[in-house]
Amino acid sequence: MPFADRDVLCVDCGVNFIFSAGEQQFFQEKGFTNEPKHCKQCKAKRQQGKGGGAARRRTETRVTCSVCGSETIVPFKPTQGRPVFCRECFQQKRTTAATA
Repeated sequence: MPFADRDVLCVDCGVNFIFSAGEQQFFQEKGFTNEPKHCKQCKAKRQQGKGGGAARRRTETRVTCSVCGSETIVPFKPTQGRPVFCRECFQQKRTTAATA
């Protein structure tokens, strides 16, 4: 089945980009079933965002431990209605659950 260059719409920036016949053949050889969704520029931006550094910020939230009541900082935004533990209580809960 011969391949022909096709225009594809980038889902990020809305620009049409060419999905070349060679790229289509490569996708088929690798067993990829979905066509690309991002143009080369948007794909490069997405790759830059991965890997941490200043691009990826870690959320830290000051909370009160649900068990001992001490104030602690957790690396996530807690979900309402769920208990939050300090490091010591979390470790104790984990070792208790492992032995049960």
